[in-house]
Amino acid sequence: MKFQVKKLSSDAEETGTLVVFTTPSKKSVSVDGADQEILLTVEEAFTNKVFEAQPKESLFFRNSYVGGFKHLLAIGLGDTKKISNENLREAGAVTYQQLKAQKALTATVHLDSLLKQSKPATDGLQAFVEGLLLAAYDFDHFKSKKTTSLDSVTLGCGKLVTTAKAKSVLEVAEILAEATNLTRILGDSPGNKMTPTLLAKAAADAAKGTKLKVTALTKAQIEKEKMGGLLGVAQGSSEDPRFIIMEYKGAAASKKPLCLVGKGLTFDSGGIDLKPPANMHEMKYDMQGGAAVIGAMIAIAKLKLKVNVVAYVPSSENMSGASAMKPGDVLTARNGKTIEVLNTDAEGRLILMDALSYASDRKPGAIIDLATLTGAMVVALGNSHTGIYGNDDKLINKVKEGADRSGEKVWHMPLISDHHDDMKGTHADLSNLSSTRYAGSATAAAFLSNFVGEGIPWVHCDIAGTGWNTGNRQNYSPAKGASGVMVRTLVEVARKF
Repeated sequence: MKFQVKKLSSDAEETGTLVVFTTPSKKSVSVDGADQEILLTVEEAFTNKVFEAQPKESLFFRNSYVGGFKHLLAIGLGDTKKISNENLREAGAVTYQQLKAQKALTATVHLDSLLKQSKPATDGLQAFVEGLLLAAYDFDHFKSKKTTSLDSVTLGCGKLVTTAKAKSVLEVAEILAEATNLTRILGDSPGNKMTPTLLAKAAADAAKGTKLKVTALTKAQIEKEKMGGLLGVAQGSSEDPRFIIMEYKGAAASKKPLCLVGKGLTFDSGGIDLKPPANMHEMKYDMQGGAAVIGAMIAIAKLKLKVNVVAYVPSSENMSGASAMKPGDVLTARNGKTIEVLNTDAEGRLILMDALSYASDRKPGAIIDLATLTGAMVVALGNSHTGIYGNDDKLINKVKEGADRSGEKVWHMPLISDHHDDMKGTHADLSNLSSTRYAGSATAAAFLSNFVGEGIPWVHCDIAGTGWNTGNRQNYSPAKGASGVMVRTLVEVARKF
């Protein structure tokens, strides 16, 4: 999809579709700055009660020939007092979906009608473009017949935003949406097309043209680093593990970096404790934490943020081959702690523990990790909120504020001494499964905390419920498939770090 930015004119040729945005009103439809013909056309539909301008509601006027355009698409924003940037992001999704349904190839967006309630207008415009591009995502890489979609969109500027400002905002929105969609691609790719080696290559390929330095430790190098958790999980697979490192230097070398850690489990069968076959195919999404970290790093580099950020993605498969780790095995983490494996399907924390230890050696300003870690998180928060745990209120608040700015939802969960006690081992320092069946996401977070260096602010984000299949919550997210959750939140945290 290509974008143009120009001053909106009523002298346009009668081609394409004009998109206007409306709110309910007792006397008229509010479309500030729109041609009188447009107002009358939309108002008639409003009066006839075929259109009420409620959020996500739309009405297409084919061959209306008003405002200098062949077609007109009216989209509702709802109550003016309740319009947020997230509403405008959803309006962007509705815009794309309706234009696609009408097989429209070109469209012009009436920005003044969209941004009347947005302060500043540039934030609303960014959210709208994000929604448009995120809704346009379609993973058809392995389909012989590709779907047709909208070719070009013109952002028609009026009084509320200049063409120069709109171009600047467009660039940021495109970077964020493309990074999120990259994360979705990595997740949606099947396990045979996204092995640890291929994930490392994808990260390196995506980083080309940026100032990112990308390296991937091989199995031999991982052994040298004594990453017993990553090696233990990987030993049941014919695919070798990788430890992906992405480094971005946007600030003085003296400034401590923000470290991002993402679980890169490219397929999780459960190992010897095999998962039930129903929906096991979705375990290709068990690397969404790692994918989100990769996507965020690409965006951070392209936005040229003035911050130092280093990302670590431990990547492996969890399979049940002849050499697979067994229930009861004891692994030794990179920091020397021993772990009794009570369940081979609690493997994510085992590969993360080595990455957190490795990140801690950098003496960073903070560590944030992302993982599709526990089914307990899905039970607790469903697919609406990402659960976050941490040891530092300031960092927790930064993540919450970043999520608010990006339109993503997080919920701060409790992490107390009880949860730490539940993870003490019988025959080793720790066990990888709680001594009770309760508070599974909290005890998993407690386990991870053992591998964060003393005094380092840390937040753990469990995206097990929000990593995929969230289209019923966000209309700009696929109904089936990877969501790309937390990419934009991580970028916002980095921006303010």
